[in-house]
Amino acid sequence: MGRSDRYDRERVRIPDTRTPVVLLKAARRILNHGTLAAARVLGRLGVPVYVIQEHPWSLVGLSRYVRRPIVWNYAEAGPERTVGRLLELAAQLQTRPILVAVDDVATRFSAENHSALRSGFVFPEQTPEVVRAVSNKRDLFHLCKQHDIPTPEMIEPQDRQDVLQFLDTATFPVVIKSSDPELLSQRKNARSVTIVNSADALLSAYDEMEVPGQPNLMLQEYIPGGSDSIWMFDGYFNHDSECLFGVAGQKIRQYPRRTGPTSLGICLRNAEVEAQTRTLMKAIGYRGLLDLGYRYDARDGKYKLLDVNARLGATFRLFRGSEGLDVIQAMYLDLTGQPIPPWTPRTGSKWVVEPDDILTYLTYFRDGSLPFVEWLRSLADVEEWTWLALDDPLPALVRAAMLLVRGPGQVRQPVD
Repeated sequence: MGRSDRYDRERVRIPDTRTPVVLLKAARRILNHGTLAAARVLGRLGVPVYVIQEHPWSLVGLSRYVRRPIVWNYAEAGPERTVGRLLELAAQLQTRPILVAVDDVATRFSAENHSALRSGFVFPEQTPEVVRAVSNKRDLFHLCKQHDIPTPEMIEPQDRQDVLQFLDTATFPVVIKSSDPELLSQRKNARSVTIVNSADALLSAYDEMEVPGQPNLMLQEYIPGGSDSIWMFDGYFNHDSECLFGVAGQKIRQYPRRTGPTSLGICLRNAEVEAQTRTLMKAIGYRGLLDLGYRYDARDGKYKLLDVNARLGATFRLFRGSEGLDVIQAMYLDLTGQPIPPWTPRTGSKWVVEPDDILTYLTYFRDGSLPFVEWLRSLADVEEWTWLALDDPLPALVRAAMLLVRGPGQVRQPVD
């Protein structure tokens, strides 16, 4: 559990690790445990890792496996200057590093500027159209309908009058989602997902989150079920949209409890989720890293696609194959022209976000639905912790200090 000898035993063997990797963070987030995991996985293999981070206190920059954190404020600099800074870094490294976008802003930037960046970097050259289609929840809904992929029903209100009309036939709960992640990042009170249980709550959330004349909210059917009804898939698709590595998993708990990212998950096979994902991504010509979520609808027995992240997901270390193979290692091998070794899903392995799962447990404890002994028992088979690593302790120590000094609510930020 975090010991370096364990990492030696479970490490995928990559013969040539000379090509550096640049992890590009553009959204303003201090935490971002997915980026930290990427730096550790690659750094333990001997890959030179550099991080472009938007904040000097971003915790991934404290990892011993980051050769150099480079502070760069994308929001202030803009795309053109960011392209110049990245090409300058590639020239300093005297090679073509692999560029990995680790948030939605960075993903859009790299797709829209791939022509300018390809002289200095290697990366899956995803088209801007595909990135926009899967990132925008409205567009994703229509893609699913076009390709017969189950997805929750939804409406797209253009104004408050449309919401009032929807209330005439609405069944609660209702899920409110921000459709375009770029507009979401520009709106102070907007949230990616919220669930409401009444007409008053829906109208209040709509009035708080929407900008008149610039609609970005969708009202989605709520699929009943607990965290364990949520299934996920992480994969890597090559230039021909073939899935070279793809593994499914299931949420056990999440934080926040009803709408948040995974706090405890388990790697499990799910042939239907895997087949639906491969079918859709092949049809749209998807390339690169992928992280997406489904919800099992017991009413009709279908797995319904909820969202797609066209990038490295924060939970990617949950989805592992033989010897710990994951999506970022598969991508590294493919982009450096090295074969991906045979693998099988590491079924039954668990992964936890320690601070988040503690906070989630406290909500269960308060309503008496999860005894302490059962919570501890659920952690017994955890094979990897998100923050705690004895060979790289500083990020976990600083994270713990942030929680103690400021409290969980003050340092909690959206993650990938």
